[in-house]
Amino acid sequence: MRIAVLMGGTSDERAVSLSSGVEVSRALREAGHEVVAVDTVRGVLAPREEDLLRQGGVRRAPPTPEELGGLDESNTVALTRDPALGAIDVFFVALHGGSGEDGTVQALLDIAGVPYTGSDRLGCSLAMDKEVSKRLFRDAGIPTPMWMTGTPTPEEVERRLGLPVIVKVASGGSSLRLVLAHDRSELERAIEESRTWNDLVLFEQYHKGRELTVGVVGGRALPVGEIIPAHELFDYECKYQPGLAEEIFPADIDTELAQRVQRLAVQAHNALRLREYSRIDFIVDGDGVPWCLEANACPGMTANSLLPKAARAAGIKFPQLCDQIAGLARTRYSAHST
Repeated sequence: MRIAVLMGGTSDERAVSLSSGVEVSRALREAGHEVVAVDTVRGVLAPREEDLLRQGGVRRAPPTPEELGGLDESNTVALTRDPALGAIDVFFVALHGGSGEDGTVQALLDIAGVPYTGSDRLGCSLAMDKEVSKRLFRDAGIPTPMWMTGTPTPEEVERRLGLPVIVKVASGGSSLRLVLAHDRSELERAIEESRTWNDLVLFEQYHKGRELTVGVVGGRALPVGEIIPAHELFDYECKYQPGLAEEIFPADIDTELAQRVQRLAVQAHNALRLREYSRIDFIVDGDGVPWCLEANACPGMTANSLLPKAARAAGIKFPQLCDQIAGLARTRYSAHST
């Protein structure tokens, strides 16, 4: 197939997306496909530009607002019809955060009438909104930590959710804008900081335990992975800097727990109407209860990303994984077009 890989975007996860995009591009070429790498801001990337991005990896810190301020991806639809692309069989969406993950780009691709990988605008928007996700998890009988949103007082948060408590944006990914408040003073500071986030804030009950993650591809769960971060939380730095988190695939857990978490992951995937692939994150408390934290409709696809590691544990190499995702998208589009 001739595949265009969409990457970059204008969100604060731009650096992660670029790294995912160039890794996916190389993997698809290894799988025998003809690939065009496309930054939705800058257009088609030359091979040298891809190489530089690949060598640079993911930055220790996300781009600053000043760096993102001058970027414009309003020409995304026009890019899908750029003569430089030629005839494209499928667009591989390697965008993370912002319009690339909240359903906006997916809606534009639907309008353009082109086949693309991953979830559609509905699934992406449901997964991106953590409060809506949690409501759907709850309605589907999937355990998820208690939460509240809006502008509650510290007293209200502590009374309802207790301490410690997680404070985070209700949309976003890569663990950006995420705070664990241990006591009242830290909670007050977190609430004050959250006023600068320009987004709905979600307060979530904190469960201490083992962090597990499950990839879902083609409606089936991959082996469960466990994350042991160097920091108290699995934050941006732990996710993308080598050596700051131990990621074990398959997780060293008993078969019963592994199967339960896998079932819940597929249930969560379906509850949010996600399509070819996703990654579902859990915390298992001291009583052995798996709590579903969130779903990732556009999970990272870098060399250090969790979904490719889960696939490897199932005997699926990275080029095979990317090939499978692209193939699933093309098959779905062909079936709907006939």
